[in-house]
Amino acid sequence: MNQVPLVSFVISTRDRRDVLLSTLEHVRACGLAPASFDIHVVDNASSDGTAAAVREQFPDVHLIASDRNGGSVAKNLALPHALGRYIVFLDDDSFPEPGSIQRMVRHFESDPTLGAATFTVTLPSGLRECSAYPDVFIGCGVGLRRRALRLAGPLPEDFFMQAEEYDLSLRLLDGGWQVRRFDDLHVAHLKTPKARLPGRTIRLDVRNNLFLIMRRFPRQHIVPYFCDWMQRYAWIARSQGAILPYLQGLLEGLLRSAMQPKKRQPISEQAFEHFAKLHETAARLGPVLKQHHAQRVLLIDAGKNLYAYWQACREMNVAVVAIADDKLGRTGRRYRGARVLPDDEARKLPHDLAIVANLSPEHAKRRLAEWTLKHDRPVVDLFAETPTSAIRAA
Repeated sequence: MNQVPLVSFVISTRDRRDVLLSTLEHVRACGLAPASFDIHVVDNASSDGTAAAVREQFPDVHLIASDRNGGSVAKNLALPHALGRYIVFLDDDSFPEPGSIQRMVRHFESDPTLGAATFTVTLPSGLRECSAYPDVFIGCGVGLRRRALRLAGPLPEDFFMQAEEYDLSLRLLDGGWQVRRFDDLHVAHLKTPKARLPGRTIRLDVRNNLFLIMRRFPRQHIVPYFCDWMQRYAWIARSQGAILPYLQGLLEGLLRSAMQPKKRQPISEQAFEHFAKLHETAARLGPVLKQHHAQRVLLIDAGKNLYAYWQACREMNVAVVAIADDKLGRTGRRYRGARVLPDDEARKLPHDLAIVANLSPEHAKRRLAEWTLKHDRPVVDLFAETPTSAIRAA
């Protein structure tokens, strides 16, 4: 009788044979005993001999050779066969650093409410990346409790790729599971450029984030987040010369959402707050404004979670003089009336306090460091600096 593995690794791939083979070597060396884990690869109809190479060089790997390209969500094809207590999703060019899987198992064992353990991702440049929201996992490195995944359901089949992690993370949160990122869990992500198509990425980002809003967000949050996120993606598309893919994604998302009303299954208001942190942002902002006697603030970054910071400032009757963003800032560009400017232009405006308006832990850390070095006025990250006691008092 075969032993049920502790951990099942699941990878989807297409036309990146050599990269995948290297990744499989790394996964084999994860540090677990061979009988404690298994590996499942879904080959998305590769034309470069990927399936044959895996069969030849890794006969112990469970290979599913699909006859079509199912994208990242093709990982679902492996789930009925991945029987490990914990499921680890990887990209074909990402792999766990030694010791991380053992630590992941300990995190799950110490917290029965933990549904997803998100890894910290290190790029070839040495920079780290993570999701825009701390309670959303990143698909190139996450451990999932198999029971939580079974109850929440698999990755959304019609997303193909882009934002599928958001949809599953929200369903996990709605089911009462925790989605947490851990600093002691690490994956290396090579970001292999092959098969990364900017136009397709923009189209699917727009379409799938629109799906996400229309399907999962409570009704009162649909309009503000639709306006915010679609405006931001339009700015990104213009900067990349990809306005046509943006419009294609917008049209496809709107039409399909209208034609599939039964797919709307919104999460609870409590789960949405856990995700978006609207009230928590306001609670953290109050003590900081009082501490710095601030009446005019500068928000740093026009990110996906900007709305929570803008809304908190509005509730506190504090003026937002501008949004500082070197990538998206342009003369004449505005967010809810506030100018969106490059960093150097924004710094010149009169303000009492600069706030890093970004919930992404790694990005917020970098932006806080950049602005602290160059700015002569207070700069804060609400989610890094405010004591817990002050938040509770607020």
